[in-house]
Amino acid sequence: MYFAIGYLLLSLLPLADEIRQFAAVYRTPESIKRVAPVGMVALLVAMMALAALYALAFRGDGFYVGQGVRFGFLVGVFAAGSFVLHNYVSLNIGLRLALLQAVAYFVQWLGSGVVIALIYRPAKL
Repeated sequence: MYFAIGYLLLSLLPLADEIRQFAAVYRTPESIKRVAPVGMVALLVAMMALAALYALAFRGDGFYVGQGVRFGFLVGVFAAGSFVLHNYVSLNIGLRLALLQAVAYFVQWLGSGVVIALIYRPAKL
């Protein structure tokens, strides 16, 4: 889900054009292919950690999707602040690119939170 949303947002938002303006900072599409498996494994581990955090924060009452939206919202805000905007400060990229990335990552994590909520069911004691 995370990758599907990311692909859609890269297509819909002008992110690709913005990234091309900072070619000295980002890998080329060809070089990304060589390291993509590392990113996929890292995101799988991150998703497992988030699923565990969701289980810790899960409240049995209420609407599951609503809890997933709340969880995804919080993770999205965390990602935007701790990753995207932090990179804006330390990398030589433009504010427009950073804001577009913040929106894209926020939406990706929001969707991921909903998927986690739809999958998670607590063990019955």
